[in-house]
Amino acid sequence: MTRTIPLLLAFALAACQQADPEAGRRAAQAQAAQAEAKAEEAAKAFDAAFDVGNFALARAQGDVLLAQHPESSAAARIRERHAQARDRADAERTQRRLSALWAYQSQPVKQGTQLSAGIYSRDPVKTGDKPADRVRLIFRDHPDWGRSAYLVLADGDFDCYGGCRVEVAVDDGAPARMAASRPDTDEAIAMFIEDEFALWRKAAASEASVSITFPVKAGGTRTAVFETGALDTAKLPRWPQP
Repeated sequence: MTRTIPLLLAFALAACQQADPEAGRRAAQAQAAQAEAKAEEAAKAFDAAFDVGNFALARAQGDVLLAQHPESSAAARIRERHAQARDRADAERTQRRLSALWAYQSQPVKQGTQLSAGIYSRDPVKTGDKPADRVRLIFRDHPDWGRSAYLVLADGDFDCYGGCRVEVAVDDGAPARMAASRPDTDEAIAMFIEDEFALWRKAAASEASVSITFPVKAGGTRTAVFETGALDTAKLPRWPQP
């Protein structure tokens, strides 16, 4: 039924134009004015959402307006701000996704409270005999052990007993070599990054990711990429803040 009505209107308009050209012209003008009014109404809803910073809603409303009334003056008026709303909505969605990758914990311990921020690598990394699994990066603030940064494997082991060097790159920048060490313990497959504050600052300054290339006992090196772009440094207040 909804598709039939526009067809009937079109036929009626054509008939009017044939019977009375002036009446047809007035009908066409009325139809155009009605469409422009609907476009302007949609543009006001877009403006209201944009002005309060609801860019996802503004983008959606602008999408509808530009699709249904692309030639309207309202569409021309909002086109630039619609592009801004699209970019801001995309950035906010990315920020929410990156923020959700971090896990922050506050755990009571004998000496007080241990705080930590942890994130898994973007992709699984094969580090041993088992199928590839994600590597974990942890920043920890312990009241007795102090502050530390370390990687944890689900399988295999680091080739870093006695010390080694890892390569750390921020976003698309050149890698920097950093000292690391594997503690002589079987409690966890972990490797500490010795300059934990430098790694923390790199993670805090990253726009997208930090990648760490490290040696493994299985032979060679592996690279884990962590999407660190939304690290909330305030969760670990005793660590350096931006």
